[in-house]
Amino acid sequence: MLTELRIRDFAIIDNLELDFPAGFVIFTGETGAGKSIIVDAVEALLGGRTGSEFVRAGCQSALVEGVFRVDTRTRAQIQEVLEREELQDDADFLTLGREIRDNGRTIARVNGRTTTVGLLQELGELLVDVHGQSEHLSLLRVREHQAMLDRFARNEASREEYHDAYQEWQQVHHELDALRQQEDQAASRLELLKYQISEIESARLKSNELDELLEERNRLANAEQLAELVSKATAALSGGYREGDSAVDRLGQAVEAVTGLSVIDPALKELSEETQGLADQVQEIARRLRSYREEIDSNPKRLEEVEERIALIRSLQRKYGGDIEAVLAHAENARSQLDSITHAEERILELEELQVLVLEKIGELGGQLSLSREQAGEEISAGIEGELKDLKMAGARFGVSLEWDEKPDGAPFRDRKAAFGPHGMDRIEFLIAPNPGEGLKPLAKIASGGETSRLMLGLKGVLAKADNTPSLIFDEIDQGIGGRVGAVVGEKLWRLTSDHQVFCITHLPQLAAFGDAHFRIEKQVVEDRTITTARLLCPEERREELASMLGSVTDTNLHSAAEMMEAAEKTKAAEGE
Repeated sequence: MLTELRIRDFAIIDNLELDFPAGFVIFTGETGAGKSIIVDAVEALLGGRTGSEFVRAGCQSALVEGVFRVDTRTRAQIQEVLEREELQDDADFLTLGREIRDNGRTIARVNGRTTTVGLLQELGELLVDVHGQSEHLSLLRVREHQAMLDRFARNEASREEYHDAYQEWQQVHHELDALRQQEDQAASRLELLKYQISEIESARLKSNELDELLEERNRLANAEQLAELVSKATAALSGGYREGDSAVDRLGQAVEAVTGLSVIDPALKELSEETQGLADQVQEIARRLRSYREEIDSNPKRLEEVEERIALIRSLQRKYGGDIEAVLAHAENARSQLDSITHAEERILELEELQVLVLEKIGELGGQLSLSREQAGEEISAGIEGELKDLKMAGARFGVSLEWDEKPDGAPFRDRKAAFGPHGMDRIEFLIAPNPGEGLKPLAKIASGGETSRLMLGLKGVLAKADNTPSLIFDEIDQGIGGRVGAVVGEKLWRLTSDHQVFCITHLPQLAAFGDAHFRIEKQVVEDRTITTARLLCPEERREELASMLGSVTDTNLHSAAEMMEAAEKTKAAEGE
């Protein structure tokens, strides 16, 4: 629940700090005092739309902060979100913040750390349900009726099981579509794949073949120059024009001399060995050059073969990949596609059989969901009609319409094929007959403002047990409701506090009398600036405020206010026994 709210430089609020208890919290005050601005601030805190127009004139920014005690019903969901975002702090409390700059930019914070507005919205939906003067007309949005009914029926597990079957059907359906499209293009695709595989396989490629061919081509193309250079090197090393003129001969002479030196001076033995080693290396180089000369082949035919092979490999690389490995991988992929097309007919038959089974599953699970909704519709209708009776709409009737559309390829349901979607097969809409003798008609088309307010209150009363949102805010839900119904509305809102913290902005003293905590919102002018203040009223101040709401603070109205407060307390006490 919301335990603390701090608002600074927001609209006409300069600085407001409020501590809230559990139970039923009332806000009253004259029109324009700033009651709804507090709701606007809370909505901004929860990630609602905002802008620079909310920044107090002359200020650079506005700030809204709220501290929430984490409810056991929503703890797991909130912890999951915070752990995902690495924002976990105190497990029992959660702090949200929203700063609005005068340039329109906003900064969102969770537990003191900067985050996104989207995260504020995600957490806000778990913490507070705001029913403003127009926002609470969500009751009139037909697309939300199914979720409301399922929440009442506690269909979460059934919806999830059905949704899993629906996703399985989607996967089968998409794969079937893809295979059938492939089948239409199979003939031409089949020939192309066979050609590609044959072209690559016939080339008999090897991984490092191109590098080897390029080296061989280089040798073949330069055979004459290579032979000439080898001959020159060989002659210099071991085949001079005169005896004793080659490097081998001269090194032999050097070896002979150094060996003689080492005989006379043993200290030169190591030098003698090094000189002999050098002579041996030169002889080995000369041998390898002669061997290389024998391998040099001036073979134009082989050069032509190599050039053709290189051209073939590069052509395949241009077609199928950047290197030989990529070409071979393309061939493997083509074989896989060919196999897929070859066996597509078998897979299509297999998927068609699976689709029938999944559709039967959807029909079975969707039917169970529909049955649950039908039963819940009867219960919720009876419950709301009872609530409306208390709210002076005794002749009103409420109904829930469940309809199904037939579709040839739909799910089997009640001896027919029914269209279905991600949440079931039902089209659900709330209906109402406000006056006796009238037929049920769509709620969205005929409910007046006052009736909608009472319907929302009645619906909240019926759904309260299934609603996990800890805090509920009602901004002038008494719109269009007279004083004689006010006490009933107050009692019903107070009853919601058995499962929720409830805030209510009201102009009805009969409703306000049921508050557990009562704040008066006032607008004052201080140093030529308008500011909004909020003050928690003591019992005597509450009596004066209720009297003022009745018209003026007279003895008669003070007496009436006292009677209202006493009657409300008696009702609460009786409920608690």
